Amino acid sequence: MTNTLHRFGDAESFHDDVIVFAMCAKGLNDDGSVPRLKRFLSLALPFKPVNMGDGAKGGSMRPNHHLNPRAHWDRDRKPDFQVVIDGLDKAGTAAVVFDNRQNAMNFVRAVKEADLGLCVNISTSIEGAEQILEEAGLCRHSVNYSLGFQGKTEKLPNSQVLTLSTMCGHGMISNSMAKKMIDWVKEGRRTPEEAVSYLARFCVCGVFNPVRAQRVIEDARTKMK
Repeated sequence: MTNTLHRFGDAESFHDDVIVFAMCAKGLNDDGSVPRLKRFLSLALPFKPVNMGDGAKGGSMRPNHHLNPRAHWDRDRKPDFQVVIDGLDKAGTAAVVFDNRQNAMNFVRAVKEADLGLCVNISTSIEGAEQILEEAGLCRHSVNYSLGFQGKTEKLPNSQVLTLSTMCGHGMISNSMAKKMIDWVKEGRRTPEEAVSYLARFCVCGVFNPVRAQRVIEDARTKMK
């Protein structure tokens, strides 16, 4: 079970969304795990991740305590991967997000060769995960399926809002905030890049995919729904 399991969308919508994360089990492989988790994150850097995170301290686009009233206009929106790697100081979960399946596969292959002794999971479409594993020379251990939303689904927000809000599996990106960012972009009050950077800072574990989010917002602006 993973908080990345319930991202909204059909299989095709995950062509630019792959999360690879590592974790350790208390009392089994957590002894000395911090250097191994740091190594896991460092191995991703050559393969152009779009986000990464430490489950305890946040992602590469995290909030900053030193803000001023102009922060929303001139703030640096680039992800800081090194701050995630340097800040990881206890056993937990380390996640890396890719917008390119080939890059994710190359990373998985590098992790396999490093033999870090960590549990590694891939979240994307079933077909995408199978392709990555096959090309990396690995066999799938198990699979988790999300059964989607049940009940009075007519009361749910539209698909674009759900796609954005469910990219934070801990529910830290509200549907209202996602809708607000879509509306602001439609109104020309923010660019898609700015809107995505705001949303990403709420995802405390760093699994939000800014590339997929920007695609969704651009699509919403184009179709004007």
